[in-house]
This record gives sequence, structure tokens and C-alpha cells, in this order.
Amino acid sequence: MIDTLHLNNPNVLMVAHRGLSGLELENTASAFVAAGNRSYFGIETDVHRTADGKYILIHDDNTKRVAADEMIVEKTTFDTLRAIRLVDHDGEKSRRDLIMPSLDEYIKICKKYDKTAVLELKNYFDPMYVDEIIDIIRNIGWLERTVFISFNLPNMICIRERLPQQPAQFLTSKFHDWILETLVKYDLDLDIDYRNITAEQVKMVHDAGHKVNVWTVNTLEDAQRMVDYGVDFITTNIVE
Repeated sequence: MIDTLHLNNPNVLMVAHRGLSGLELENTASAFVAAGNRSYFGIETDVHRTADGKYILIHDDNTKRVAADEMIVEKTTFDTLRAIRLVDHDGEKSRRDLIMPSLDEYIKICKKYDKTAVLELKNYFDPMYVDEIIDIIRNIGWLERTVFISFNLPNMICIRERLPQQPAQFLTSKFHDWILETLVKYDLDLDIDYRNITAEQVKMVHDAGHKVNVWTVNTLEDAQRMVDYGVDFITTNIVE
């Protein structure tokens, strides 16, 4: 682990990217619990809808990178995906606990460890499915501690229409000319690749009344630079 006690501004909130994925396999209960046992403000993950209408956590659209077995997530049933044992950092499928979690399992872990859930909506979600996701989180009692993020702007617009006060961050790789206007129009915060933002752009976003999250920062040097830029959140695989 890389400890942020050396950073000059302790007010920047740290988010564990796909759980503590620098230590445990990404997007597993083990990674979420590892983050829960540390000082992170939030735990980030990625949600997909399965072929039978359930919600499962995995970053990619298919399982090959994390499981060797290749299945298209959104064209496969939940039970089939759950039966896959994932490949650990050592390249082995030796741990029975390394399986894809459900959405409700993740939210319950965040609640148990008092961590903000930072939930990325992968791909486009029909508004009725957004409603289902919101209901799952609300029924667990953790909606007020959930931040929704997505590269898909219609997903973010849907969240904003349904939850006018909900923390929501628009994900982007670059600070395009239309970004600031979009954040203001839909009342969204920014979630951007740290390599593609400047201190001046952070100030522009702040001056417009919005927050900045940067991803994925894995060295103290880069983390300190982002702190110096004035960002509000740092998403990381390993920095604590």
C-alpha cells in the first residue's frame, strides 16, 4: 500500500478503484472488504445487467480478462456468470471467493464498512433498469451514500431526472470543449482521466459550482500533483 499521510491536503477524498484492486482481484467482495478495512472514503465498481435481468459487477463487457472463460456478460445469465471462478493476480483459479458479486452484495459491504458507494453504470441502461438499480440501493438503505458515475451521458441524465439531488459524476477521458457546458446543464460533477486535466480546468469546474474526481492515480507523485490542482476526489488502485 502507498500511504497518503504524506500528501499536503488531507481533505481530498480517496476512492478505491474496483475495490482495493492493487491488492485483491478487482470487483470482488475481497477487494471491497479490503477497501472497507482501510481509510478510503468510497469504493468504486462497475455494474452490468445480465441476460435474465439481474445486476452483476464486472468492468469489461466479457469475462475473458478476469476469468479466462469468455462470455458476453449482458448475454449470459446471472447464475452462469456466478459459477465462474475468477483468475487471481497470480494467474491461478485457486480461490473460491473470487467470483463476480451482485449489486446488492456490494452495496451491503459499503454499508457495513460505512463507505460511499461509487457505482459506474456500464453501457447504456434503459430508464426502467436505472429505476431497478435505484430501488435495490434504496431498499438496502444506502442511496444517500451512493455516487452514480457513467461515460454514457443518457445514463447520467436519467439519474438526474429521477434523483435531482443525487451525487452524479460524468466520466470522460478528455476535457472536451463541451464538457463544462454539459456539467452545468445537467448539474453533474466531473470524473476524468488525471492525465488529461489541468489546474486551470479544475478551477473552471469549481468556479461553475461542480466537483472533480480524477482516475486512476497510482503513485504518490501523481496524487500530490492532483492535490495541488485542487481536485476533490482521487480514484486509485493502491494509494491510501
